Amino acid sequence: MVKEIKGSFDGSGLSVGIVVAEFNDFITEKLKTGAIDTLEKCGVDVGQITVCRVPGSFEIPAAARRIRDEGNFDGIICLGAVIRGETAHFDYVSSEVTRGVGQLSFESDIPVVYGIITADTIEQAVDRAGVKAGNKGAEAAKSLVQMTSIYSSI
Repeated sequence: MVKEIKGSFDGSGLSVGIVVAEFNDFITEKLKTGAIDTLEKCGVDVGQITVCRVPGSFEIPAAARRIRDEGNFDGIICLGAVIRGETAHFDYVSSEVTRGVGQLSFESDIPVVYGIITADTIEQAVDRAGVKAGNKGAEAAKSLVQMTSIYSSI
C-alpha cells in the first residue's frame, strides 16, 4: 500500500513569523490582515504571531533569514507588493525577492512561504489583495499551516 503524506489546516501550537513590506502598504496591510485572520481560523494563537515590518519587498529575504535563524518559529510568511512602474526597477526587485525567498525556502528546515504580489498595475495588485482574486496573504497563511503539517509528517 502506498503511504500518502497530506497536510492539515490545524495550526494549533504553531509560532509564525510574518515579514511584511511597508512599501505599497495600502496593499501589504490587506495581505497581513488576510494572513493573520486565516492563521487564527486555523487555530494559531494570535500571541504566537510575530510581524516584522521591513521598508520594501527587497528587504524581505534578509529579514526572513534572521527570523529563521532566531529559531523560535515553526514557519515564516513573506508578504509584499511590487507594482510595475516606468523603469526596470520592477524587474530587478521582483526577481531578487523571488530568488531570495525561494533560496531561503530551499535551505530552511521550516516552511518559508512566498506571498509577494507582482503586478503590472495597481488595480491588479488591489484585486489580488482581496477585492476580486482572493487575498494572497490568506492563501500564504493556509499554505504555511499545511506545509508545517507536511514537514512534521515527513
